[in-house]
Amino acid sequence: MLTVLGFAMIATFLVLIMLKKMSPIAALVLIPALFCVAVGQGAQLGDYVIEGVGKLAPTAAMLMFAIVYFGVMIDVGLFDPIVRGILRFCKADPVRVVVGTAVLAAIVSLDGDGSTTFMITVSAMYPLYKRLGMSLVVMTGVAATANGVMNTLPWGGPTARAATALKLDAADIFVPMIPALGVGLLFVFVLAYVLGRRERKRIGYLTLDEALVPESDTVLVAAGGGKGGDGGRKATAATGDAPGAVTGADEADGFQGLDPNRATLRPRLYWFNAALTVALLAAMILELLPIPVLFLLGAALALTVNYPKMAEQKERIAAHADNVLNVAGMVFAAAVFTGVLTGTGMVKHMADWLVGAIPEGMGPHMALVTGALSLPLTYFMSNDGFYFGVLPVLAEAGAAHGVSPLEIARASLVGQALHMSSPLVPAVYVLVGMAKVEFGDHTRFTVKWAALTSLVVLAAGILFGII
Repeated sequence: MLTVLGFAMIATFLVLIMLKKMSPIAALVLIPALFCVAVGQGAQLGDYVIEGVGKLAPTAAMLMFAIVYFGVMIDVGLFDPIVRGILRFCKADPVRVVVGTAVLAAIVSLDGDGSTTFMITVSAMYPLYKRLGMSLVVMTGVAATANGVMNTLPWGGPTARAATALKLDAADIFVPMIPALGVGLLFVFVLAYVLGRRERKRIGYLTLDEALVPESDTVLVAAGGGKGGDGGRKATAATGDAPGAVTGADEADGFQGLDPNRATLRPRLYWFNAALTVALLAAMILELLPIPVLFLLGAALALTVNYPKMAEQKERIAAHADNVLNVAGMVFAAAVFTGVLTGTGMVKHMADWLVGAIPEGMGPHMALVTGALSLPLTYFMSNDGFYFGVLPVLAEAGAAHGVSPLEIARASLVGQALHMSSPLVPAVYVLVGMAKVEFGDHTRFTVKWAALTSLVVLAAGILFGII
């Protein structure tokens, strides 16, 4: 019964948010509360929620102060050269813009933190997508998928969890997987190219100079002079036929992030801010302090140095309050969902059912089975739940048929491209929140491409004899 109700709860949540019948926050809170009552454990709901909130509180704190920190870095102009460099590379060509998004997300993902990756990527690319009228779900989908592949880095989380759960060396798991993961990342770049060509066909092609002319002129150029003709951005703005498409009204604030005269710029402190950011990322990788503490200290220092006046600090905090509230609220709402899933035993019953459903004849192929199961399980479960709860069971079943725990551990990484768009991953709410994209639209667009990327990694692992 708990197995059926667990799958029903997840399905209900996904259907309601993709159909936009409920907001993600409301769905994350109300649906698990109803199902908790349905399984006869309504009296324990409070305990489950408090336990879930307690586990996610450090994550919420990290995201809150990370948003403030990177918001201040955007305000002071730290990323302006990156945006200008990307503009010069992209030349207002949608193909280059989407490929540039994938490359930027992959590079920034080297820090091992998804929320940081999404904040930097969106801050750099969002103005360009807005100006060109490109679909914002293309940006969020490509960024999330690229980050998911890179999330397998030993300091990113999943590899370390797999190593801990199975008592293996993280390097022995990750290093042999590099060729397969490389193929997966290459596939993301190819996917970005294909999606970029679709966007170019939809909105037309502009030169960089045309993209930077005043807004009213840009719309006319796109509608009349671009290759898209009447199917260009003006038509798109009128019909809104693409998820995340930007309307003419929405484009009014086009390149605010690049305004060279905005009052918040601090050019004289550019190298201080750059050094502070590099030091912060290095401290995260080296794990000198817990990440929430690092961002708390970083945000406080950035505000104090760049805006010494109290009024200026309050103004900057207020400017980013919406993002902070939305993301923190989403994380705590997700705590209700995960708390009920775990507390009622639904997750355990679902995992046991899936493992028990594996045919006996598949025993010698448990690495392949593990790779295939990692897609749905890491999407519907937290990484902790999968790697510490399910992976040891899969490894034990594989060992009974002579399958090495190393192969099982490597196979468990392939689902990360899909995992990064899971509603249980707090960083994804940073991505959709900053990009002003509905979570349902992001899910509907991204899941198929992310799942395909994970299957490509799995196929490459099998082909290379890694899995």
